[in-house]
Amino acid sequence: MVMKKLIICALCAILGWTAASAQKYAVVDMEYILKNIPAYERANEQLGQVSKQWQSEVDALNTEAQTLYKNYQKEVVFLSKDQKKAKQDAIVEKEKQAAELKKHYFGPDGELFKKRTALMSPIQDEVYNAIKDIAELRGYQLVLDRASDSSIIFSSPKIDISSEVLRKLGYSN
Repeated sequence: MVMKKLIICALCAILGWTAASAQKYAVVDMEYILKNIPAYERANEQLGQVSKQWQSEVDALNTEAQTLYKNYQKEVVFLSKDQKKAKQDAIVEKEKQAAELKKHYFGPDGELFKKRTALMSPIQDEVYNAIKDIAELRGYQLVLDRASDSSIIFSSPKIDISSEVLRKLGYSN
């Protein structure tokens, strides 16, 4: 009985090892791939420029709020109660405008997110489709991105298909 269990366990282990070794894997370096696609670099530059422009608009409103506050502090002793209230309200309103503009541009569903999605999604989709085509052609069951997965300690250059993906996309590296 013990011998029978031992033989069954050994067979299961051998079959499991055989099935695992029959699977084919590949890795890609998405960082490397995207850096070699000129459209991706142009999109990044465009996002950087737009981001700077929008940040300067937000900064301008914050500066206006700070100026209003400094002026208020200088004049506070000369102001009536109603004038103080009006100036305080103006400061709060300017700060609120700056916060709303910042959220509009840089919030989770803000303009920068929308612009990044519009510019990057087509490029990422094209890369994904190229990887998928190569994986199907070569029979890979799994393709890992070594640039984004910090748990990959080592991968053989033999299974890295990054250069092949770039060639399929029409970019030489």
